[in-house]
Amino acid sequence: MSMKNGIVLAAILLAMSNAFAQDGKAKYLSMAPLEQYLIADRDAEISLARSAAPKSISENAEILILNHHGYETAVKGTNGFVCVVERSWSAGSDDPDFWNPKLRAPICFNAPGARSQVPGLMKRTELVLAGRSKAEMFAALNAAIETKELPTPEPGAMCYMLSKQGYLSDRDGNWHPHLMFFVPETDPKNWGVGLSGSPVFAFGDAAERLTVFLVPVSRWSDGTAAPANAH
Repeated sequence: MSMKNGIVLAAILLAMSNAFAQDGKAKYLSMAPLEQYLIADRDAEISLARSAAPKSISENAEILILNHHGYETAVKGTNGFVCVVERSWSAGSDDPDFWNPKLRAPICFNAPGARSQVPGLMKRTELVLAGRSKAEMFAALNAAIETKELPTPEPGAMCYMLSKQGYLSDRDGNWHPHLMFFVPETDPKNWGVGLSGSPVFAFGDAAERLTVFLVPVSRWSDGTAAPANAH
């Protein structure tokens, strides 16, 4: 191959690489058809929701599933926990996976978490199914918080995310089994976030005015060990 042809080929490959990169960034610019977010098999969605937590918790939890009208109770619970498979619109406004129809996030809230976090999930889903844009959805969430239609996190609000079967993003797949704790907006440093050797992660959710702390654990909900380097 001549030097000239090599330069041309390199330029073509670079252009293709840039095009793929741009395509990746722009992959989920708007909502896909609703059917792509639904799970056709009702029992499969119930099972996936239960995989968020150990059986000792999830077998007696309330189970929510998504249909064309929003989330509905598929199984009544007795222990105060609520398990659900969240979809992509539970993410932050700048998350590249916000409209990713592949996203399936099994999550199981304890009673305080269910009371303070599930209403926000319901509100987001109601707005999305009504055809609201991302910007409209977040504006409505902000208004609902201002009027106290949506509650602030209760003390002790937390959840389990221990499912091997989840798909949290194109970047991370099922990431790592972890617990999440929901508190009103605060400084993550108070929890030791960012300190050398600290197992605690955190992110702020400006839309819902809270801070979420993540603590990775060593096992999935089925009891099997998680890879030590998964996070």
